[in-house]
Amino acid sequence: MTKLSSLFTPVKIGGLELKNRIVMAPMGTGFGDPEGFVTQRMIDYYAERAKGGAGLITVEATCVDSATGKLAEFDLVLDDDRYIPKLSKLAGVIKAHGAGVSLQLVHGGRYSRAKKLKQPVAPSPIPSAYTKVTPRELTTEEVEMLIEKFGDAARRAWEAGFDAVELMGCTGYLISQFLSPLTNKRKDKFGGETAAERAAFAVSIIENIRRKTGPSFPVSFKHSVSEYLPGGTTIEDSKEIARAVEKAGASVFHAWAGWHESPVAMLPACVERGAFVHLAEAMKEVLSIPVIAVGRINDVELADKIIAEGRADLVAMGRAFLADPHFPDKALNGDLKDIRMCTACCQCFDSVMMSMIKPGLTVVCSVNAQLGREGEAVPKASPPKKVLIVGGGPAGMEAARVAASRGHNVTLWEEKDKLGGNLIPAAVPPYKKEIANLTGYLSRQMEKLGVKVVLNKKVTPDGIREEKADEVIIAAGAVPLVPNIPGVNGENVLTAVDVLNGKAKTGEKVVVVGGGLIGCETAEFLADAGKEVTLIEMLGKIAADIGPTTRWVTVKRVKEKASVITSAEVVGINKSGVTIRKDGETQDVEADSIVLAAGMKPDQELAEALADLPVKTVGDCTKAAKILEAIHSGFAAGCEI
Repeated sequence: MTKLSSLFTPVKIGGLELKNRIVMAPMGTGFGDPEGFVTQRMIDYYAERAKGGAGLITVEATCVDSATGKLAEFDLVLDDDRYIPKLSKLAGVIKAHGAGVSLQLVHGGRYSRAKKLKQPVAPSPIPSAYTKVTPRELTTEEVEMLIEKFGDAARRAWEAGFDAVELMGCTGYLISQFLSPLTNKRKDKFGGETAAERAAFAVSIIENIRRKTGPSFPVSFKHSVSEYLPGGTTIEDSKEIARAVEKAGASVFHAWAGWHESPVAMLPACVERGAFVHLAEAMKEVLSIPVIAVGRINDVELADKIIAEGRADLVAMGRAFLADPHFPDKALNGDLKDIRMCTACCQCFDSVMMSMIKPGLTVVCSVNAQLGREGEAVPKASPPKKVLIVGGGPAGMEAARVAASRGHNVTLWEEKDKLGGNLIPAAVPPYKKEIANLTGYLSRQMEKLGVKVVLNKKVTPDGIREEKADEVIIAAGAVPLVPNIPGVNGENVLTAVDVLNGKAKTGEKVVVVGGGLIGCETAEFLADAGKEVTLIEMLGKIAADIGPTTRWVTVKRVKEKASVITSAEVVGINKSGVTIRKDGETQDVEADSIVLAAGMKPDQELAEALADLPVKTVGDCTKAAKILEAIHSGFAAGCEI
C-alpha cells in the first residue's frame, strides 16, 4: 500500500482550509443550458467528483458578460442575479461532500464564439489565428464596465455560497489579451510597454472583487506564465504580473501555459508528465501566496512528489477527474492500481472545442463511459445471470467489469495468453505508453470483481453453446484490412499490427501503406527504430482520423521523421517495393518491407456462426473504431444484461 504523505496534508488559501492539495482544474463540459444556467446533469457531474475526495473543485468557465464574452452556447453565465439560485444549489452539493468549491470567471475577448455575438471585442483589433476573426477594440469606458462585471460576478458567486473564485487570466482569453504584448497595443491606462503596466486590467478586477466581497474571500489567478508565442509573455514578464496581482489581493496563483494559438503541444500524450511544473516553481520564487501547478499530471505519485519537493503548494488535475472521479480517495487509501488513469488521448478536449462550433456536443472520455451520466444509476442484477464474454480487449473487459459489478456471474474467454486485445499494439508506438495503464486497470478489475478469466482458450461456436450461459457477449475485436493490391500476399508484406506486436520484423527500408492513425504511429515507431520510412496515403492529408488537439503535432513529427506521399494509390507490390499512381502517373518506391496500415475490419466470424443465439456484439467486432467506442459499447452491454 502506497502512502502519499504530502498530497494529503491540509492547506489554506486565504481563509479557506482545504483537506488536501488536489484541485480539480476547470474544464468545459457543455452541460449547461442554452441560457447559461446550471443543470441537474452538471450538478450530478460535479457531485460525483466531490464524493471522490477532491480538496478543491473549480467549476468550469463562467461568463461575466454574455453579450460580448461568451465562449460557447452551453457555457455557464453569471452576469445577472437570476443565475444565483441554481449556482447556489451546485455549490451546496459540492460542499456537502467535503470539497471546497471555486467558480472560474471568464470573458472570451477575441476568442468568444457564441452565435449571437456579432463581433468579438479585445484590447486591440488584432486578428486571431485561432478564430480567424478580427475583434473590435474596447473603449476605455467599456474596459471599466467589464471590470465592474467581473466584480459583480464574483459577488454573485460569493452570495451563491462559493468558497472562492478564479480569474481566467490564461490561454488567450480576455485577461490574457490585456497582459500580452502581442494583443495589447493600447495607449490608455490599460496598455503599456511593461508587463506591470499591462497588468492594470487584471489588478483592477481583483481590487474590484475585493471591494465587493471583502478581504477574506479567496481569489485565484490563473495565468499562462509562458505563452510559448514569439514575442509573447515570458516567465520574467509573469513574475512582474504575479507580484502585481498578489499586491492587489490575489490569494493563490495558478500557473498554466500557452494559448490556443501556441505552436507547442500542451495536452497530448507526447507531452511529458508534469512538463509545466517549472512554471509554478518560477512563480514561487516571487510569491508568498500558494502556487498551483497544472498540466499533464495524471499520476498521484508525481503529484505527491511535486508537493514534497516544494515545487508547488497544490496540484491541479483536470482530465484525471474525467477518467476517475474517485482517484483522490483511492490514492488516500493506497489503492493506486484501482485508479483508472487518463491516457491523454484528448478526446475530451476535442469534444469541448467542437462544441464551440457545433453547439450541443458535450465532453466525453475514452476510458469513462459514465462521464455525464452520473445521475443514471447502474442497477444491481436481478436476478444474477451466468454471463459469457468472448474477447479480452477493452470492450470485453469493460462489459465484464460492469456486469460483474452489478452482481452477475461472469466468465471471460481470451484466445491469447494475456488480456488487452488491440490495446497491446496500441501502446507500442512512441508516446502511447499511457494506454498500457488502461490494460492494467481493466485487468485488475477482472481480478478484483471475481471475473473468471480463461486465457489461451480456443473458442468455437459449439464451445459457446455448451457453456449454456444466460447471456453471451462477443468482443472478438478487429483484424487488419488487407487491400486488394496485386502482390499483397508477398513475403515482404506485413501488417502494422504484427509489426507493433513484435511478430514481424521489417527490413531497413520500409513503405507504410495508409496514413491514418495506425499508419502514422507505425511509421513513427519504425523511424525511431532507425528505419528509412515512406508513408503513402490515398487522401490529400495524413492523420485525417486523429482529433485536432493531437493531429497537428502528430503530423509535424511524422513529416520530420519519414517521407510522406499523399494523394497516391498503391497499385502494385513486388519484391523491390511498391508502384504508386499519383497525379495520373505511376512511379516506383523502393522498399525491403511493405507494412499495411489500411485500417481494421470487424471480426464477425464468430458472431455470424452464432446467429441462432441472442448474442450481443461489442467493440470493434461491431464496428472498428477507437478506444472510446470500445469502452462505451462494453459499458452499455454490461448495463443491459
